Amino acid sequence: MSMNLENLAKKVEETVKSPGNPPIDQWNPELSGDMDLRVSRDGQWIFKGEPLAREAIVRLFSTILRREEDGEYYLVTPVEKWRIQVEDTPLLAHSLQVTGEGDQQVVSLTTNVGETLEVGQHHPLEVGTYEGTEEPRPVVKIRHGVEARLVTAAYYDLAGHVVERNEGGHPVLGVFSHGIFYKIGQGG
Repeated sequence: MSMNLENLAKKVEETVKSPGNPPIDQWNPELSGDMDLRVSRDGQWIFKGEPLAREAIVRLFSTILRREEDGEYYLVTPVEKWRIQVEDTPLLAHSLQVTGEGDQQVVSLTTNVGETLEVGQHHPLEVGTYEGTEEPRPVVKIRHGVEARLVTAAYYDLAGHVVERNEGGHPVLGVFSHGIFYKIGQGG
């Protein structure tokens, strides 16, 4: 089954007329197929080998994207479900801002689709490493299993707000946001 990107975008726009994000957790259609859509590690959305030129479509699709228990990513509407390929994370986080101080500070990030998130209970920060390397992989959870990876500049900005604290007799590095400590690494 082939998919026309413009038709899907029109269907989604018709379905999602109210402000805010659509209730994709309530939508459970059967798999419609695999879409020739890939999100590269650098955040480009590529349809049939060509980068999507319309930023509005990428923004719209980011609101109907979810990662399911099988680890796969799907664009979901009330009646369609298309599997897509994601090389790392479907979104990138940049433009880090910090307000407040100490354990009461709030870390905010803006994604490449223009969404601003505050790191906290609903959008936790997790710093792992890429498999087979020690390269850090900082991500913030968005919704429905979707994550945004912090770009290098945002990660370095975050490093400027790192504090060390003692956990179980060991020094741990991390940052506070909304009163929650997010571990970034071992202290020293």
